[in-house]
Parts: sequence; C-alpha cells; structure tokens
Amino acid sequence: MTQRPVRREAVSDQLFALLRDRILGGALPPGSALTAERDLAAEFGVNRHAVREAVKRLQQARLVEVSHGGRTLVLDWRHTAGLDLAVGIAAADGGPSVQDLTRDALEMRACIGADAARLCALRRSDSTAAQIVQAADRYARSGPDLAALGEADVAWWRLIVEGSGNLAYLLAFNSLVGGTLPVADVPNDLRTAELLDVEAHLRLAAHIEAHEAEAAERLGRELLSRSVPAVPKAVR
Repeated sequence: MTQRPVRREAVSDQLFALLRDRILGGALPPGSALTAERDLAAEFGVNRHAVREAVKRLQQARLVEVSHGGRTLVLDWRHTAGLDLAVGIAAADGGPSVQDLTRDALEMRACIGADAARLCALRRSDSTAAQIVQAADRYARSGPDLAALGEADVAWWRLIVEGSGNLAYLLAFNSLVGGTLPVADVPNDLRTAELLDVEAHLRLAAHIEAHEAEAAERLGRELLSRSVPAVPKAVR
C-alpha cells in the first residue's frame, strides 16, 4: 500500500487526508496500529514533523488515539468522530458516497429545522417574530426564480434558527449552508417542491408568531422533508 511522495506544499494537510481516507476506507481498521512515524515519513518522502502534525489532526478528529504503551491506535470513527469529519469524507475509497452524505445531511436539516421552528415558536421575542413574518413576505416576493428563492430561504431559516435560542442548532445550520456538508451543493431545482411552496412559508411564519409550537414543528418537518430523496438508503 505505497504512495508516491506528496507535494511539498501543505504537506501535513495532504498526509492527514491520505491517512484519514485509509481509516475511513478500512485499509486501517479499528484497533489496528497506525503506521510508525518513521515509516510514514519514509513512505511519503516527508519529514517527521509533518507526520506528527498529521497524526495530531487525526487525534483531534477522533480517528486515532495514543495508547498507554505509546502506540497510536485506530479508532472506530463511526463511534468517535464528529460532524467536522464530513469535510472531504466522500473522497475515501469504501467510505460513504456523496449521494449518501447528501441524503444524510438533508435528513438532519429536516430534523433540526423542525425542532428549531418549535423552539422558536416557544422562545421568540416579539421583534424576532416580526422579522420572521417580514422575511416570509419578502420570500413570497422573491419567486419564481429558484436562485432568488434559495437565498431568501436561507435568510428566513437563519432567523428561525437564531430565534430558537439553540446554539448547537445554529452551528449545525452554519455547517449546512456554508459548504461544510454536501447539502449546500444540492441544486435548487432538486428542491423545487420546497422552495415554490410560498404558502407553507407564510403559514410557518404565522405559527411561530402565534406561539403555535406543535403546528410549527409539524409544518417545518413537512416542508423540509420535501427535499429529502425518496429512494430508501440501505443502512451501512
């Protein structure tokens, strides 16, 4: 399992990505020892400092851990890794496909959005409610151009997520719309049913304004679920 020497620029980043892909693809299975620092340096033609930096990032990503005996052992990433691993994860041979990751992210988006709508209806201030209603009105005037609707939709949902008062939801939202997760790259034409339902956006804003938490959650989930692919995904 040899590799040609990596390019000199961003050596530790490249090495991290190569080792990450070996772990995600199963070439380095859980419980196995990571290749020794000296051997990695020789295999890739880099200095040991670059190897140490790459291994440090693997530790931060919870892909490996240093045992009491000093060996670096590979962890089961499905039990230990966080959402940040989604960046570049589809590049690994044997890892999740881009299609699977996109579906997973859209499912998470629907769950978070629905509960954020519920919490926002319960917690929102009067000024936040007014902003959400106004943003829904602006949304209604943005169509039928899908690109314009997509931008208005993000701005509207940001108000709802911020109004939920849940910081974890807000950070996940930032990851979803900022490109960290593949949902950001889903073409707007695949979200047509969701984006063109202006009436549902207006009703959801009204539910939040009226403190109707259950109705807001139900409609939020129904609206966002329209963009989730209908084809069942086999559990890996």
